[in-house]
Amino acid sequence: MQRFLGTVFSRPIVVGALRVSLVVGCVLNLINQGEAIFAGEAIAWGHVVLNFLVPYAVSSYSAARNQLSNKAPR
Repeated sequence: MQRFLGTVFSRPIVVGALRVSLVVGCVLNLINQGEAIFAGEAIAWGHVVLNFLVPYAVSSYSAARNQLSNKAPR
C-alpha cells in the first residue's frame, strides 16, 4: 500500500492527472451545467468540484497501477 501511495503521489503522475482533470473537468462542467453557466444562473459548486476530482482520481489511480504493473517481475 505504501508503494502504491508513493507512486500515486509521485510528481509525474500528479502532473499528468492534473492535466487530465483540467481538460475533462471543464468538458464535464460544460455538459452538466452549461445552461446554468451561460444563463448566469446559480451553479452547483459541489458538482463542479466532483467534475474535476473524479477524473483526477481515475487518472492517477490508472497511471499508478500501470506503472506498478510494468515494474512487477514476470
